[in-house]
Amino acid sequence: MRYLMLACVLVASSLLSGCGYNAIQSKDEGVKAAWSEVLNQYQRRADLVPNLVNTVKGYATHEEEVFTKVTEARAKVGQMNLTADDLTDENKVKAFQQAQGELSSALSRLMVVSENYPQLKADGLFQNLQAQLEGTENRVTVARNRFIQSTQDYNTFVRQFPQNLTAMMFGYKAKANFSVENEKQISTAPTVDFSKPAPPQPAPQQQPAQPQPEPAH
Repeated sequence: MRYLMLACVLVASSLLSGCGYNAIQSKDEGVKAAWSEVLNQYQRRADLVPNLVNTVKGYATHEEEVFTKVTEARAKVGQMNLTADDLTDENKVKAFQQAQGELSSALSRLMVVSENYPQLKADGLFQNLQAQLEGTENRVTVARNRFIQSTQDYNTFVRQFPQNLTAMMFGYKAKANFSVENEKQISTAPTVDFSKPAPPQPAPQQQPAQPQPEPAH
């Protein structure tokens, strides 16, 4: 009896392996791990925002609209709670990506404003935050790329026969992925560089002098 049970277990394991169950489970765990790293890096970026805004505020007191947009974008990101179990919901993934994109745009605008304040660029705290932000943006890009690749690999596998039958039997669904309009944009981190001076503003063009009327004779 004992040997019969062992034989049944071995046969069942062989069948599951042949149908791709083990590979599906492994690829699913890979997607979850990649997603966890995406969340970690985005959180690191969000954690930098308050100190970054407060530091810039100390020098750029007339940029309240920019500060408000950054703060609001960070608050919206903080309201997003997208777990690995939610990755099958395309709408939730799109909403998450949009919120992170809005924060990226707001931070880019803040960086442009910072270029106009030389004393801010020379501030030690600001330089430290700049270095942290640059490093975090690079890690975000790497984490996103890994998630995209692992999700593509998983989705391709579970849609093929006979793995699609195994996936359907055990509830493994295809997952939503990040959508990008420009593939180069996703593989290249945004440039955060305050070592270069801001480009000079073009001088206003002078209007040509109007010809003087000749005196009447």
